[in-house]
Amino acid sequence: MENKSGNKITELEDQIQKVIVMLEEENHHNPNSMVELLIKRYRNAFDIVEKSKDLSELSPSDFHIIGGTRAYIDSSSNYDNPVLEEMHKTEQLVKKI
Repeated sequence: MENKSGNKITELEDQIQKVIVMLEEENHHNPNSMVELLIKRYRNAFDIVEKSKDLSELSPSDFHIIGGTRAYIDSSSNYDNPVLEEMHKTEQLVKKI
């Protein structure tokens, strides 16, 4: 049985991966340097979570994705894009660490 920290790690990994897939799909159809930067940061965040055994050893600033939602909005002005909601969910999970 997975412990509480393990469940949070899995939930965060899944959420980060979901955002990466959405951003990569968007960037494939409409290349954008801001989206490329966000993909890089989300991949790095995924690596951090994947290597971590205990999220309590980490802080939100370790992930470098907080504020990504705002950066995305500023660069695209596409307020209806579903990736915004998923990025916001991810940031909220990271802030709970």
